[in-house]
Amino acid sequence: MSRTVGILGASGYAGAELLRLLARHPDLTVAWASGDSSAGQPVTTRYPSLTAAYPALSFCTLDEGLAKGADVIFMALPHGRSGALAAQATAAAPLVLDLAADFRLHDAALYPTWYGEEHPAPSELGSWPYGLPELHRDELAGATKVAVPGCYPTASLLALAPLVRAGVIETDGIVVDAKSGVSGAGRSLKDNLLYAQADENVSPYNVGGHRHTPEIEQELARLAGTDLAVQFTPHLIPMTRGILATCYGRLAPGVTTDDSRACFEEAYGHEPFVDLLPPGQWPRTRAVATTNRAQVAVVTDRRTGRAVAAASIDNLVKGAAGQAVQCANIALGLPETAGLDLVPPGP
Repeated sequence: MSRTVGILGASGYAGAELLRLLARHPDLTVAWASGDSSAGQPVTTRYPSLTAAYPALSFCTLDEGLAKGADVIFMALPHGRSGALAAQATAAAPLVLDLAADFRLHDAALYPTWYGEEHPAPSELGSWPYGLPELHRDELAGATKVAVPGCYPTASLLALAPLVRAGVIETDGIVVDAKSGVSGAGRSLKDNLLYAQADENVSPYNVGGHRHTPEIEQELARLAGTDLAVQFTPHLIPMTRGILATCYGRLAPGVTTDDSRACFEEAYGHEPFVDLLPPGQWPRTRAVATTNRAQVAVVTDRRTGRAVAAASIDNLVKGAAGQAVQCANIALGLPETAGLDLVPPGP
């Protein structure tokens, strides 16, 4: 029997991706989609590409959506709003998945530093499983609420987790150099996202202070069994979607050339959405565009004494909406790949 779905914040990029993915899901059916600034407008007015999928669906207000309820609610809202709505959302649906950062961090003291305000529901922190299936699949099975990871942490953790978990690299001196397309910043009009500013231009931003940093550190620390710090530097590149994270870590004493490859094979050999590339090949953003797939690769650089690992994802799919659907599938006991058998476009 098909389950009903409601989407809070369906007028944004992640919300639109949820609509696209759920349109072909065999077990989940969108019943309503909220977008306060677009309330009353047909979904197809904002997203003509969804005309065939949703010919009669119009945006409702957030309050109207919560009043209707659903079997599953996806919250694709700006950071800060989900926390204030968590009680209403969990009362309105047996399964709630938050695509914002409001429940990813377990320490409430981190939110004023990294997000600029106190957390509205600190007692909830730690009770929302972190929705990276490749790390926490067992926690997601049967879950009633899920904190879906950020896009940069997803790519960074897929590249680093096997190395940290196996003790192949030291826990100090980890560096993440990541590039993202402009859709990662959402639909807001910002000067650096305008075509004339972003085209033919590459630049780092929020150096030493990007809000995804504590999320990466938290999850790596769980694997390492000790606190650690990560040097994370994001870059904005002139393309619409995609993330490439290249990560570096100092090799632990006694590590052999084959150890890094072996831990990746063990971690991802049976993962449905992670492609471990053969030696000599490296991840590409176009190879995973519009899909829930990730490409990963690793090499041991004996000259510098470092492991170099890279991962590519689509920031709107595996980095947001697709991962949310993947988590919902696991939580509901559905096939994990349901609705996500997507093929990237050609050139």
